[in-house]
Amino acid sequence: MVDLRRTLLPVLLLSSGVQPFSSSRATSPLGSTRSSPSVSGRVTATSDVPPPAVEGRSKSATAAMPRPKKFLNDPADAVDEYVAGLLLQYPNHLRKLAGHNVVLHGSFGDEEHPNLGRVSILSGGGSGHEPAHAGYIGENMLSGAILGGIFASPAVAAILSAIRAVTLPTARGGKGCLLIVKNYTGDRLNFGMARELAAAEGYGVSMVVVADDCALPRTKGITGARGVAGTVLVHKAAGGKAGEDGAGLADVTAAAEAVSDGVSTMGVALSAVTVPGAEEANDRLDGPDMEVGLGIHGEAGARQCPLASCDGIAGEMLDAIQSYGRIGPDGESVVPLYGKGDELLVLVNNLG
Repeated sequence: MVDLRRTLLPVLLLSSGVQPFSSSRATSPLGSTRSSPSVSGRVTATSDVPPPAVEGRSKSATAAMPRPKKFLNDPADAVDEYVAGLLLQYPNHLRKLAGHNVVLHGSFGDEEHPNLGRVSILSGGGSGHEPAHAGYIGENMLSGAILGGIFASPAVAAILSAIRAVTLPTARGGKGCLLIVKNYTGDRLNFGMARELAAAEGYGVSMVVVADDCALPRTKGITGARGVAGTVLVHKAAGGKAGEDGAGLADVTAAAEAVSDGVSTMGVALSAVTVPGAEEANDRLDGPDMEVGLGIHGEAGARQCPLASCDGIAGEMLDAIQSYGRIGPDGESVVPLYGKGDELLVLVNNLG
C-alpha cells in the first residue's frame, strides 16, 4: 500500500510563460471566479477574465490598438471544434456524451460498466487551459471531463449528465464518483449543485476542491487561494488510487485530499491573456516588466517587477512557495511546505 503522504508530498509547481490556452486548503466556500444567478434561479458562471485596463486611454489610442492574432475559425465554435478534434485523434480512446461538451473514456461504451469495478473520477471547468481537462482522460487518470466555454464554468446539467454516465447508483453496485474541482466560485457552485442532485438520485459522489495558488495571501478577500496547475497531480494521485484493488470512494477521496493539501503553485508571466474574440489585445503587460503570481485567466498577481534572470525568477518562486507553507496538523497554524532533506515532486509548466 502506498502512503501518499510520505511519497508524494510536498509538491511544488512553477508556472511561467505567456498566457494562452477543493481542497481543505480553501479558506472560503467561494472561489475566484465571478458568478451570477440566471433567470431560472440556477447559478451560471460568467467569464473569469478581468476587463482590459482602458482607463485614461484616449479614443485615438484605443483605435490604434492591434487586433489579437489567434489561429481560430469562429471563436464561438472553438470548444466544439476542440472536442471534435480530440474525437478524431483518439477514436478508440474517447467518446462524447450526446448533447453536452462532455468527453468520456471509451470504456464507458463497453457492455460491463466500469463503475462496477472502480471509482470514477471527473474533473472540468472552463476551456482555454488545454490540455486540461480532456487531455487527462485515461487509465488511472480521469474517467471523463466536463468542458465549459472559454474561461466559463460548465453548466449544472452537463456535470450531472457526466456523473450519470460514469457512475451507477449505489443500489446497483456502483462504486461512486469523485469530482475534482478548482477553487473558482462558478465551478464550486455548479459542481456542488450537481453533486447534491446526483446524491438525491442515489449516486455516491464526493468532491475535492483544489486551491494550490500561493500568489496571494490566504486572507485576501473572501475567495481564498485559486486552483491552478497542481490539480493535474491530484488527478494522477486519485486515479492511481482508484486503480488499486478494493479501493472505495473514501480511499480515492482521501488520496486526492492528501495531495491537494501538500501542493503549492506560483506563476510568473511576461504578457497578459487576450480572450478569443476580443476586439483588441490586452496590453496590461506590454512594457518591460513581468508579473509575479498572475492568475490563469489573467487575474492580477502579487506584483509587477522588472524582468529578472532565470535563476532569479526560480529563486523567488521557490522562496514564495516555501514561505507560503501549508496548514499544520492542528488545522490552524501555517508550517513551511518543505524543509532541508525533504524529497519533492516538481512540475514546471507553461502558465495558462
